[in-house]
Amino acid sequence: MEKRHLGRTGLQVSRLGLGTMTWGRDTDEQEAAEQLKEFVDAGGNLVDTADVYADGDAEYLLSRLTESLVPRSELVIATKAGSVPACGRRFDGSRGHLLAALDASLRRLGTDYVDFWQVHAFDPATPVEETLSALDIAVSSGRARYVGVCDFSGWQLAKAATWQHAHHGRVPLAGAQLEYSLLQRGIEREALPAARDAGVGLLAGSPLGRGVLTGKYRHGLPQDSRGASPSLSGFVQPYLGERARRIVDAVATAADGLASSPLAVALAWVRDRPGVASALVGARTAGQLQAALSVEALTLPEEIRGALDDISAPVHRYPDQGWSEL
Repeated sequence: MEKRHLGRTGLQVSRLGLGTMTWGRDTDEQEAAEQLKEFVDAGGNLVDTADVYADGDAEYLLSRLTESLVPRSELVIATKAGSVPACGRRFDGSRGHLLAALDASLRRLGTDYVDFWQVHAFDPATPVEETLSALDIAVSSGRARYVGVCDFSGWQLAKAATWQHAHHGRVPLAGAQLEYSLLQRGIEREALPAARDAGVGLLAGSPLGRGVLTGKYRHGLPQDSRGASPSLSGFVQPYLGERARRIVDAVATAADGLASSPLAVALAWVRDRPGVASALVGARTAGQLQAALSVEALTLPEEIRGALDDISAPVHRYPDQGWSEL
């Protein structure tokens, strides 16, 4: 699998990454082992997790697999801190919380360092310079090799990247993880231009539109799908409307013309967008992951890419960059 540099750094990540949001909850150890083996055999190295995935069990499960199945040195492990869903406060970007969470992640992962550590979300209750100081400490102490952010808006990302660049001794942001797919192109308004301008690489989350772009929901709600899962149905529901249906139909038409699959077409579109370092794929089974990994051989023809661009284009309203409507 092709590797790409994450932002303006020397860190190389596979252009498809393995997401672990369901590990330890909907994906058991045997299934996770099959996924990881399939992914590494295909040349993948980036594995993305978080301290809140399955309340930490996803990290713990990954640690068991790096002990028994795949050497730690073959992986680029990315994790996150700052989300506190059990509290009244959704996000905690304080230096104390972030560093304590990183230490807990390292214990669960069974490693001395993570390759890429991310602030899970912007915390408006904490000064951003305090949040970013935790990233500097993580790198200077050897607990993280590279750092970044998740789900920051355009101005938040620009401010954070500028702060890190403007002060001597601070660690530049290597990457930003944001949702990006044919069904969700909102980051093109401000966040993606900010990332590209600052030299921050994009990790595209939910590149298959939370599974909807595979076409599995075109004719109903499969009982074994995320849309039917009590814990994930709310995650899928926003992408089951009329606009999404038109885009999914266009993807299916393109797939028929290429003798490919809707999954491959949708994933190839995201993977090759400007600024994208890696598209993160979360699979429920090894078979689903294998189907996603097969996209490595697919490059979309320009006319098909253009047609998909047109039907999924976001509306840029004033004062968005490149606005076309008031």
